[in-house]
Amino acid sequence: MAEWNHILKRKEYAPEKPTELVVNLIPTLKKKNVKQILDLGCGAGRHVIYLTEKGCEVQGNDISRTGLKTTKERLEKRRLGAELVKADMKSIPYINSCFDVVICINTIYHQKKAEIQKTISEIHRILRDNGLFFANFHSKRSGRYGKGIKIEEDTFMDEAGPERGILHHFVDEEELRRLLKDFRRINFEILEEKAGNYLRSRIIVTAEK
Repeated sequence: MAEWNHILKRKEYAPEKPTELVVNLIPTLKKKNVKQILDLGCGAGRHVIYLTEKGCEVQGNDISRTGLKTTKERLEKRRLGAELVKADMKSIPYINSCFDVVICINTIYHQKKAEIQKTISEIHRILRDNGLFFANFHSKRSGRYGKGIKIEEDTFMDEAGPERGILHHFVDEEELRRLLKDFRRINFEILEEKAGNYLRSRIIVTAEK
């Protein structure tokens, strides 16, 4: 938690512009008449703000007080309202079947595999029937795979830089299918881009309960 409080003070980790992933999700949300959304690991709140502006009832969870404080300030600046809760994503503080959608962008993979499985089980629990889980995961094709201190199979900790001490778990589609075994419909999309000699590779997941 202390690491994220420090990291989220950095401008590059607290952008205000939403990702294209979430912007492109809007037609699906409208088609399904989605209202209640949880942004799990909301960071500095860019998606809480964006989805609230789109008329959704959004709640934001994060383990970082810095992230939640920034989110609150940004909401107030825009005269928007959204409930914000400090929570660990492995133990989400909501009753069963209370959200239409849970999004988790650039967040869930900062854990060990067993913790990711616990988080996904919690997400499944709080989603309504036919609810959607939308997230991105580090792919094993990523240029970051294998870098840093190996914590367990496919999980590595940064040794230096702004994410020093932060875990990164990497997956392939086979592992994701195991992690998402309780969901009915699962769709994967590979999103890759080159940054110099570095390949950034993510697997985008849309799963229906």
